[in-house]
Amino acid sequence: MAEFDKDLRSIQQARQMVTAARDAQRIWAEATQEQVDRVCAAMVEVAYQASERLGRMASEETGYGVPEHKKLKNEFASKHVWDAIRDIKTVGVVRHDPTTKIYEIAWPMGVVAALTPSTNPTSTVMNKILISVKARNGIVIAPHPSAVNCCVDTAQLMANAAYEAGAPEGLIHCMSEVSLPGTDELLSHRYTAVILATGGTPMVRAAHSKGKPAYGVGPGNVPVYVDRSADLERAAKYIVASKAFDHSVICATEQAIIADKPIARRLEELVKAEGAYFVNEAQAEALRNTLFHPNGAINADTVGKSPQVLAAMAGITVPETARILVVRLNSVGRDEALSREKLTTVLGWYEADGWEAGCDICLDMIHFGGRGHSLIIHATDEDVIMRFGLEKPVFRIAVNTMATLGAIGLTTKVMPSMTLGSGGVGGSITGDNITVYHLFNIKRMAYEAVSPPEAALRPGSVGAGPIHGPSSQELAQLVEKTVKEILGT
Repeated sequence: MAEFDKDLRSIQQARQMVTAARDAQRIWAEATQEQVDRVCAAMVEVAYQASERLGRMASEETGYGVPEHKKLKNEFASKHVWDAIRDIKTVGVVRHDPTTKIYEIAWPMGVVAALTPSTNPTSTVMNKILISVKARNGIVIAPHPSAVNCCVDTAQLMANAAYEAGAPEGLIHCMSEVSLPGTDELLSHRYTAVILATGGTPMVRAAHSKGKPAYGVGPGNVPVYVDRSADLERAAKYIVASKAFDHSVICATEQAIIADKPIARRLEELVKAEGAYFVNEAQAEALRNTLFHPNGAINADTVGKSPQVLAAMAGITVPETARILVVRLNSVGRDEALSREKLTTVLGWYEADGWEAGCDICLDMIHFGGRGHSLIIHATDEDVIMRFGLEKPVFRIAVNTMATLGAIGLTTKVMPSMTLGSGGVGGSITGDNITVYHLFNIKRMAYEAVSPPEAALRPGSVGAGPIHGPSSQELAQLVEKTVKEILGT
């Protein structure tokens, strides 16, 4: 008998996994809060302990990023996320207001279909499994084709720990036969209750096209404005470290510095001291042609690469000490490829005289490719900081911190997550950092708090007919008269 081809195998695997997850989730929906938390804690422990191995595996399989940094992201997506959601109630009555006499009761969604990217594969898998199971859902992960092995390994590790801690078998799955038809089957399946998609624009659009509730989060084009009031030494250290972190594969990474003119030269000196190498125009042109295809799409081979690897690909020479490459830019838009999101170690550089001019460049970048995502500001002038916070169409404004670690909630107190919503302006249903709250619904049980109006309790008129207008006998006579007039009789 001939074997099924890959697409058919993928479709069949999706069907089997989502059905098994549905069956297990029906059992898991009856779990107590104590059982849920015990299972989650067990998964966190094994994921955290495997952070280094899985980070190295992810880097080797995808060719992206820095293994040590992927380890840190795995630790974040397991232990740090768990610390943030550990005490959140997800079973039974989660809130009660005795004044309004309302009980709020948690209700799981069912089976989560989770799409994960190649840029942050293992950490995103950890994050999505943890928040799904905490909310008493089952989950089926469809990994990026270039990150299948590390994602399957991560999911299996957590699934085994969950089962040993008391979860029903089959609650957690990760597809190993990955194809577009198989992923489409997972997203469209009648047992899929909600879609949680992290990745590029095409993936997010596909997630939103299935007629299912969907959290789709796409690209960012994150500007970092450095005001004349900023602590320049800290700004320089943070920006270079953030852009170099895991070779810039987190979607909240800085994509261009907008330097206030009075401090631009000093900031340039400081970022150079931190390992930033400013390329000349010929080198910049070589990078444009290397990083992007003529249609504006990024060359996937350049994603998550060191400056030295990028230089070799572009046929240019850069110092071995370079941590990031900086390109001076004058415009934003289709005519300047390097004003796009660059998921690699290349950073744009703009200069603007005053925060108002800096604000305009930030807006141009956001509208060109990062609506709703994130923005970073380095400043001590609270008026300038607040103007940026109030006026920018993004849902994460991180102040005086690293974009990569601030937006995901490691160095700030926003909810820790590897999945960052971009809100309505960015084509997403929410601007939140996606967490356990987004994966269960709330039932509300409400007791009478106000007596009904007396008029609602009194019987009204019965069979009285219309108050105005002719009776049925008068209507019949009117019709007969009209017919005679028409016929001339």
